[in-house]
Amino acid sequence: MTTTESGYLSPVIDDDGAPFWEYAARGELRVQACANSGCGELRFPPRPCCPHCQSFDSEWRKMSGRGRIWSYVRPHPPLLPAYAEQAPYNAIVVELAEAPRIRLVGNLVTSADAPLNSVDPERLRIGARVQVVFTEVDGVTLPRWVLERT
Repeated sequence: MTTTESGYLSPVIDDDGAPFWEYAARGELRVQACANSGCGELRFPPRPCCPHCQSFDSEWRKMSGRGRIWSYVRPHPPLLPAYAEQAPYNAIVVELAEAPRIRLVGNLVTSADAPLNSVDPERLRIGARVQVVFTEVDGVTLPRWVLERT
């Protein structure tokens, strides 16, 4: 991660991860998968070689965008000044519904463009079902999460 001119964290986009961010910019959550017909394992973070079969063949599979909160934290105090005005906010780890070994980090918000502190901290629960939404921050489209409506 790097910091942008506005002081927010921004991902470092390398060759292996670039497709993830390109799909995010289109509003799609995709995860890298081994394209070896005998393997097919999903992997995140993206990398050139499958850790299961060592194949260099890969593809990007579309995910449903559903998951559950696997873990969360409320930073006290925020470590970067740009985030101080949005405290208290959260950072969550989401386990994807169709790929429980794949976990993504983001923020739980009330809507895609809502501030990071839009969800009452008392509503955070391990196991809560969430759905991905996307928003652009400083030129990068980031996945965020909203509580799934049931």
